[in-house]
Amino acid sequence: MTSNISYTTEEIARMLKISKLTVYDLLRKGELPSYRVGKQMRVDAADLDAYKLRMRTPAAPTQTEPQRPHAAAEHAAAPAAHRLAPDAAAAAAPRAPIPSGARVLVITGQDISLDLLAKHLEHGRQAGNVRPLRAYAGSLDSLVAMYRGEADIVSTHLYDGETDSYNLPYIRRILIGSPYMVVRLLGRMAGLYVARGNPLGLRDWTDLGRPGLRLANRERGAGARVLLEEQLRLRGIRPSGLAGYAEALTSHMAVAAKVAAGDADFGVGIEKAAAIVDGVEFVPLIQESYDLVALKTPANLPWIASLLGTLRSDAFKRELAAISGYDLSRTGEILHEE
Repeated sequence: MTSNISYTTEEIARMLKISKLTVYDLLRKGELPSYRVGKQMRVDAADLDAYKLRMRTPAAPTQTEPQRPHAAAEHAAAPAAHRLAPDAAAAAAPRAPIPSGARVLVITGQDISLDLLAKHLEHGRQAGNVRPLRAYAGSLDSLVAMYRGEADIVSTHLYDGETDSYNLPYIRRILIGSPYMVVRLLGRMAGLYVARGNPLGLRDWTDLGRPGLRLANRERGAGARVLLEEQLRLRGIRPSGLAGYAEALTSHMAVAAKVAAGDADFGVGIEKAAAIVDGVEFVPLIQESYDLVALKTPANLPWIASLLGTLRSDAFKRELAAISGYDLSRTGEILHEE
């Protein structure tokens, strides 16, 4: 019986030999009924079978891959939810229908502050007629997705060792020729996860050059991995000399948990995860600038005004202030415009 069987979006993509982008488009249009389990969308086997049966009918329209525009300006002109990157849409297909006329906004990043932002954008006093959807891509992948027209509000925390600054050097290199705005969301501490008691005495980036250290690493494009690689580069430390460098974990929590389990000597991440995972201590080394990027196209200006109003509102800041570890002194400040 298939009544108790359900599939993830990845499994459906493999079975139908289509991309995850097409799967999410089917979910968004309601052609494949879905429901959420945590951050994951699932489709019952019976619904998938019914969809395949409809597609065998001659009158049924053929589902094709969405076409990508060829220029960044064209990318920015249409709602990004229609063009989500395959790996950037972990929670991008809500079960509830999108209201007629609502503008869908894709917000990328993993921090809980973005979930609060999405809630306030949809229901707060500053809200316009928008429907925020959350995607869980890393910082670098998110900027690339914005260039391709696959994200509307990108969160980024990318450290540049040459300028000793965050984000803007990367934004300038990726969003070439696009008008954009960079806004501060919050500051937060980043550093090393070490075992309780810090038995190896890791206190600074230079300590990572010791032989025999085991690393719990993040995936390519994640802000924590970029930070690590820049700090190693500045000190002439070869990343390949760290055991575990080639392996990748997809969250701060996973990195902290691996250190707590004794499977790694250290990892790089934010303070909050260390406060949650038992058996881990945090060595603070740098304050990150966790910023938001939005493209300043004529179609985006109305909801950008709502975004700024939300970030600066007392209600939003009160909710963020209730979460320890955030510096909100510059929240809502426009840092740069092109």
